Amino acid sequence: QLDLPHWGFDREVHRGKLIVHRRHANDVLRAMKALYRERFPIRRMRRVDAYGGNDRRSMRADNTSAFNCREVAGRPGVWSQHAYGRAIDINPVENPYVSPGGSVSPRKGTRFADRSRRARGMIRGGDSTVRAFRRQGWEWGGKWSGAKDYQHFSSNGR
Repeated sequence: QLDLPHWGFDREVHRGKLIVHRRHANDVLRAMKALYRERFPIRRMRRVDAYGGNDRRSMRADNTSAFNCREVAGRPGVWSQHAYGRAIDINPVENPYVSPGGSVSPRKGTRFADRSRRARGMIRGGDSTVRAFRRQGWEWGGKWSGAKDYQHFSSNGR
């Protein structure tokens, strides 16, 4: 478990918790320190168990999280990279999952699906957030072909 300071949308410093696989703890720590230095705002950072392990509840709360023992959405029997502690989702409302058909999750993120929009907490291709994780060898779901998972970073690109 990582206990991390982060800048909130209220421009104050808060403390949050992320659980990642120990093999990736230093990578995530370095990337999150870079976000902190850049004053990148994070709405909240709580373990998913604060939401009963429910990913949808966590996303609706705009919660930045990592480990969650769950399947890939829409793919029963296929474990998510979050179940292995190899992925993190940052500000899911400002950085929603957008399917090729245009559905948006969480629904509150619909106004952020248009990535030409500029808003605090959004992650954009090539920005300091993407670069911080890329320096650790992590990949961003916003670069996927087809579905775009703008909140998602993972150690193996999945």
